[in-house]
Amino acid sequence: MTRKSIAERLAQLEAQKKALTARLSKQERARDTRRKVLLGALVLHRLDDRRDEAMAAQLEAWLRRELPGFLSRDSDVALFDDLLPNGAGGNRHVT
Repeated sequence: MTRKSIAERLAQLEAQKKALTARLSKQERARDTRRKVLLGALVLHRLDDRRDEAMAAQLEAWLRRELPGFLSRDSDVALFDDLLPNGAGGNRHVT
């Protein structure tokens, strides 16, 4: 059995590091996506749960104020057409 040279071993370690870094990045993106989904689900639940009308009204008012400036695509604006008044996309920022 021949031993690998130091350069070969370093190259192998670099490849392992690159693979592990990519895996970590994928895990972090998945975690971030899961957090966003859960937070969105909570917001939608609170909007639909009319046991606390005042909180639902405040949340809806906040979303009507904030969403037009946050959404940059017409297709995204269309997802919230039940919350946003017609033409709310006119003052969107570009990302």
